[in-house]
Amino acid sequence: MRPAFQKLTEEIILETRGLTKEFKGFVAVDHVDLRVKRGTIHALIGPNGAGKTTVFNLLTKFLPPSRGTIHFKGEDITRDQPADVARRGVIRSFQISAVFPNLSVLENVRVALQRKRAGSNFAFWQSEKKLDAMNDAALAILDRVGLRDFAQTHAGALAYGRKRTLEIATTLAMDPEMMLLDEPTAGMGHEDVDRVRDLIQEVAKGRTVLMVEHNMSVVSGICDTITVLQRGSVLAEGPYAEVSKNPQVIEAYMGSSDGAGGPA
Repeated sequence: MRPAFQKLTEEIILETRGLTKEFKGFVAVDHVDLRVKRGTIHALIGPNGAGKTTVFNLLTKFLPPSRGTIHFKGEDITRDQPADVARRGVIRSFQISAVFPNLSVLENVRVALQRKRAGSNFAFWQSEKKLDAMNDAALAILDRVGLRDFAQTHAGALAYGRKRTLEIATTLAMDPEMMLLDEPTAGMGHEDVDRVRDLIQEVAKGRTVLMVEHNMSVVSGICDTITVLQRGSVLAEGPYAEVSKNPQVIEAYMGSSDGAGGPA
């Protein structure tokens, strides 16, 4: 029988210890200890300016930490470059939809597949024959996210919610072990929110998802664990039913002006 501490270590896929980021004396992230369990959906929530997106940028190495360490699958990745982190299987989306607007939906996914298969020796210009060989895989991903009927549509012509769905599709094409989704439902209408929420729950099967999200109906419906940040520090952590009743969390949200509506 494995020792309890060994089992716990194997369950944790991503961990930060004392993660801190300062910008010219301003502490945006302040000694954040975060532990994400393998195979779960974990949310980072908090009022505007709490440091959520900065934490994402630190985890994916778009920003270097001022202090602290980041561990993925037990390995220290604090000094990795963004491409190194992506090769390890940690892939992120962004608050603003990042698609190639002049390429078709199918071509967007195909480019992501091309990047995954090429690894570090990525050659952007490949023969049409080689790219066509990826069509079946790309169409299978579009089927999974509900965009098959839009395969030949220019990405720039998609409605906003479907652009965000396409971004999830291109993230899936990279076959991530862990997906980091930065406000995946931001700016969406109710119908799109429901669709993307269900999609996140579907694509989380067999992988880990860490997400920043303001929509509490999404968080409460699909997340296993919630970490609440305030002023760059961890205010509370636990399942939604527990966190939503925390007096400090309620006060933090009632005092915010971001329209999130609080965790109630």
